[in-house]
Amino acid sequence: MVGRRVMARSENSRPAWLRIAPLILYRFASSLLTLFLVSAVVFTISGLLPGDAAQELLGQSATPEQIAALRHEMGLDRSAPVRYFDWLTSIVTGDPGVSYVANMPVRDIIAQRLPNTLVLAGITAVISVILALVIGIVSAINRGGKIDRVLNIVTLSLVATPEFLVATLGVLIFSVKLLWLPSISLAPDEASWTETLRSLALPVLSLTFVVVAQMARMTRAAVVDQLERPYVEMARLKGVPFRRIVLFHVMPNAIGPVVNAMALSLSYLMGGALIVETIFNYPGLASLMVNAVTSRDMPLLQSCAMIFCGVYLAMMLVADVIAILANPRLRA
Repeated sequence: MVGRRVMARSENSRPAWLRIAPLILYRFASSLLTLFLVSAVVFTISGLLPGDAAQELLGQSATPEQIAALRHEMGLDRSAPVRYFDWLTSIVTGDPGVSYVANMPVRDIIAQRLPNTLVLAGITAVISVILALVIGIVSAINRGGKIDRVLNIVTLSLVATPEFLVATLGVLIFSVKLLWLPSISLAPDEASWTETLRSLALPVLSLTFVVVAQMARMTRAAVVDQLERPYVEMARLKGVPFRRIVLFHVMPNAIGPVVNAMALSLSYLMGGALIVETIFNYPGLASLMVNAVTSRDMPLLQSCAMIFCGVYLAMMLVADVIAILANPRLRA
């Protein structure tokens, strides 16, 4: 018993960063291992897609000899393990190869589209996080009341509504009926900020409706769970203002589940924007991936899929780190 107490005291006497570092390194190593396994799944599934890239490029009139020659030139006649090892090596080195269709480096094609997706996801994330926190906290504070019931009905309805329906209704209302916003999000490079924001309004609106509802419900659940803890009742009995209890006592303890829910929802913005980008003809990474699937452009398809998976794992890693830093129990 004495030895255990001495060990506990020595552990607590260590600097905070020394106690946190192994946890963060463990999370980082787990993310790298998961990304490696995901790369094998992505390569296998993309190879199972029907059709052939050489056949797609040459057309139906190509002879078998021409198709075989092009397949050899593209390296498609090699064994799957060899192609996977070469592809994984190129991904790690930052050179994922050349697009079959555009005959351009995949890195250059992605560099043209990735900023558009990041802008769309960034604007949506800022708006969604603010709305989700406000809705979730207000709903939790007024749990069981009229405001809580109304917000629950609204968020449940939004969760059950698919994004393509939200996007279609947005086009019908704001573009067809009211003529307020453009239905196609193609702002020229020399467009002003006003024109750019108008072109992004409907995609951002559609994604916000889908993302904010789930984050708000998870925020409400985490805050309600903390509001029912004994320390909240003790603080109220001591006369601590309720606003201070929520901001300085409840939220630090609820930040772990809230951040995880937000990271899970926001990671959807990279891959889940596929339908929205397609409907609004937005030149982002998701629509580029759709075109790669159609044309059987495997290097481009696999690179886009790895970016989506990498962003998802990075978001979850950041959420874990924030939860560890914010919660003393996890730090211990």
